[in-house]
Amino acid sequence: MRHELKIDDRTLSYLDFGGPGRPLLALHGGMSEALAFTGLAAALGDGWRVIAPDQRGHGDSGRAPDYHREGYVSDAVALLDHLGLDAPVTLLGYSLGGLNAYHLAAAHPDRISALIGVDAAVEIRIPTGPNWFDFLDGLPYTAPTREDLLAAAGPAAPFVADGLRPLRDGSGWRLAYHPQDMLDSIRACDGDHWDTWLASTCPALLVHGTRSQALTQAAADAMVARRPKTSYAPLDGDHFVPFTDPEGFHAAVGTFLATL
Repeated sequence: MRHELKIDDRTLSYLDFGGPGRPLLALHGGMSEALAFTGLAAALGDGWRVIAPDQRGHGDSGRAPDYHREGYVSDAVALLDHLGLDAPVTLLGYSLGGLNAYHLAAAHPDRISALIGVDAAVEIRIPTGPNWFDFLDGLPYTAPTREDLLAAAGPAAPFVADGLRPLRDGSGWRLAYHPQDMLDSIRACDGDHWDTWLASTCPALLVHGTRSQALTQAAADAMVARRPKTSYAPLDGDHFVPFTDPEGFHAAVGTFLATL
């Protein structure tokens, strides 16, 4: 079920898949939204209560003044407080959400009992030349109709189609995110995050697409070797392996959760 809370003058929208199980806070990747975890919630069944926010600037959540780690982390803490989840919870994050997740675990170790990172790197270098996210430059945020927005998106249309939604005032359609916000969010990921990855001590799992463009095999091996109590689940796929191999992803997560 979808709910929302107010943080300052912003809306943070979230899905609570419900159930009697232990809470699992799930943070989606960049240019995505909470609905990405619908399959995971179904696969885990009643054993886990999956709670997934549309992170700031994504989905039905409001745009934010910045997209640095501190903001993403504070939103997640505000959600835990709003839900009255004072006891430590299990935390999962994919890609951007994975980066936010291990920053949250490091900053608030008393709130996190276990950590699952899904193809989330620790050494992130955003290239200054042409890159895969160049399509965001010039991508329109709104259009009078859904068809107009897809046409204006051009080659990016298949990538953005699932997230399109009507504007609340009925004047047209919009993307699931503002392109400039996503550019700001991507650039804010740049840096060496090793100290943060190593700062938490809870049990952890790294789910890795072994052909990932974002996380090399050598980097994944180092993340597991250098952080105590970290398990490794390789999946044959690229960075988008949770979507290209959902059964493998759900099984890897379920197997780890069963050990807790």
